[in-house]
Amino acid sequence: MLGSFDLDKTYQYLLISLAFLMPLTVSGANTIIVIICFLWLFSGDYKAKYNQIMSSKLMIASIVFYCLHVIGMLWTEDIQRGLHTLHKMWYFLLLYPILYTIVKKQDINLYISGFLLAIAITVVFSYLIWFEILPPFKNAMLDNPTPFMSHISYNPILAFAIYLVLHKILIVKELGKLQLFLYSFFAIAMSVNMFITGGRAGQVVYFVVLGILFFQVFSLNKIKAFLITLIVIPVIFYSAYFSNLHFQIKVDDAYNHVINYSDNKASSVGLRLSFTINSWEIIKQNPFIGVGTGDYPSEYKKINMINTPGLPDTANPHNMYILVLAQLGFLGLVSLLSIFYYQIKFSFNSTNRFISDVGFTLPVLFLVIMWSDTYLLGHYTTLIFVFFSSFLYKNFEKS
Repeated sequence: MLGSFDLDKTYQYLLISLAFLMPLTVSGANTIIVIICFLWLFSGDYKAKYNQIMSSKLMIASIVFYCLHVIGMLWTEDIQRGLHTLHKMWYFLLLYPILYTIVKKQDINLYISGFLLAIAITVVFSYLIWFEILPPFKNAMLDNPTPFMSHISYNPILAFAIYLVLHKILIVKELGKLQLFLYSFFAIAMSVNMFITGGRAGQVVYFVVLGILFFQVFSLNKIKAFLITLIVIPVIFYSAYFSNLHFQIKVDDAYNHVINYSDNKASSVGLRLSFTINSWEIIKQNPFIGVGTGDYPSEYKKINMINTPGLPDTANPHNMYILVLAQLGFLGLVSLLSIFYYQIKFSFNSTNRFISDVGFTLPVLFLVIMWSDTYLLGHYTTLIFVFFSSFLYKNFEKS
């Protein structure tokens, strides 16, 4: 067996590799995760690990959230669907606590650098496809060049990467001239890439994190932060709108489909609204404990046959709050929100500027995007949420 020093060193190499691979490849990231979990489960010192995990209210909240889904199997008729959900959510029970116990404060910059390098590679390939230098591959299309993942996951992750780069430029300010140029170029390239790809949730949250960043930069002058936000965000929005036909169409379609919902129920936005309206009927009938972990699809089908028989059934309402409410009722929603409560509370209490700023922005980003999809069930977004949470909310002084 490896000595403790060697094992810690091995963990850090694996974590840096995971940070790099998780935006690029499912199989690559999963391979690293399996190795990390195997080493952790057979490395001993279980009492210390248990005490470390149980000393964090956030860890407990994450485990409780998963366990509620296990309990929700008791009143689930569709056991297979319930087990599928439990499988997709195992990160909250096992991976998150494991990562929490092995991350090191001194390696945080390496984790983030690995992640940003992967995003840089993705952006380069995205432009190569956009300019037709490379043919589209994997998930990419000419009018939506997101090769390594769908635009639904890509744009929110890209928004977070842009925030991290701008935070380094505007707040950390420890870059040499060459680094400053590269980071600035990278930030601009990523921002433009945001609007040539099709993830509307990511585009919305891009403006949200920009606003947060301005208030963090000018934390001592809220009026200045407000005025800059009021000027810069509309300028970026209208610049993208009038210079990019693809983005303009997306915005116009979203607006028109909401305003004229009754005539556009089969559109992307219209379906999301229909899912929400129909799901609310399920929630009203089962407000406290929901329909169980696996029964949402079958219950939705019953409502859909009555309310919107011409529209497709769904196993995913494209809204994390609605899904949790339908499955586990208000008890489940409170459990979900408790995770974000402890994250934000930790960020407010931190004396470290980076942890305070980024630790606040990450949960806000997810609280926003979860209105448009179940982002804590998707591989890429869930993994990034768990990975960054493992070191942003760890009290290293007590570990």
